[in-house]
Amino acid sequence: MTDIVDGHHHIWRKSDLAWLSGPMQPRIFGPYEPIRRDYPIEEYLDDVKGTGVVGSVYVQTNWPNGRFEDEAAWVQQTADQHGWPHALVAYADFSVDDVRRQLDRLARYPLVRGVRMQLHWHEKELYRFAARPDLCADAVIRRNVGHLAGYGWSFDLQVFAPQMVDAAGLAEACPDVMFILQHAGMLEDLSPQGRAAWRTGMARLGQCPNVVSKLSGLGTFIHRNDPAHIAEIVTDTVAIFGADRCLFGSNFPIEKLWTSYRDLVGAYRAAAEQLRPEQREAIFNKTAARVYRLER
Repeated sequence: MTDIVDGHHHIWRKSDLAWLSGPMQPRIFGPYEPIRRDYPIEEYLDDVKGTGVVGSVYVQTNWPNGRFEDEAAWVQQTADQHGWPHALVAYADFSVDDVRRQLDRLARYPLVRGVRMQLHWHEKELYRFAARPDLCADAVIRRNVGHLAGYGWSFDLQVFAPQMVDAAGLAEACPDVMFILQHAGMLEDLSPQGRAAWRTGMARLGQCPNVVSKLSGLGTFIHRNDPAHIAEIVTDTVAIFGADRCLFGSNFPIEKLWTSYRDLVGAYRAAAEQLRPEQREAIFNKTAARVYRLER
């Protein structure tokens, strides 16, 4: 059985996150009452037990913007104490004049491998996060994302299909930065037209050699663990990017809203069953280890 690196998960303390401790807020994954609580590393490790997970990557969880360094410090301390996670994707605000002041502060933490600022915007307010749809084309954003190359860090890219042309332009404007597409491009319109638009956008991103795709968060818009749905997206994404540019991520504890970790891994393993062993090794282990520079 192929060892797994979980390329996308969270841990948190409820008190640090306004969206967990304050009033319910619109989220693309729907109602989230069961996870409005602490989700410590101990619970994550209990969730992954027996599933073959040997390493993991923490991804930022929207602490108050001014506390971006506090988040990195807490995750680093957690890893120092428990040995998990093995890499950290932090937050920085790329809309400021010069993001390097924030990146310099993040550079104090050895686990930082990349940064995420969520750029996804949708006509439906429920799915909307960014202030406007065209941030990937913004000159300030592009200049600041380009600065990541000097730190050797990647950018976790989160966009919907209509934004993918601009997102490809961002990747092309920053050729020395690795971009890691979140949740396989967040397919939310499952109509034939929606799927076609997603495939077209994914193909455009696939033309950029510095973009890889996370096979993660595939229950986000359907609120269930659907092996057939996962298999279709895995098949299409691997066909576009190649297995060596795809990586698995659990998106836990978000997906814990509707499934167990064991069942989620089972669905992904089934989806990859028709692939060659070296392709499965890439998806479940080697791609994440490479792009996040894991040293275990």
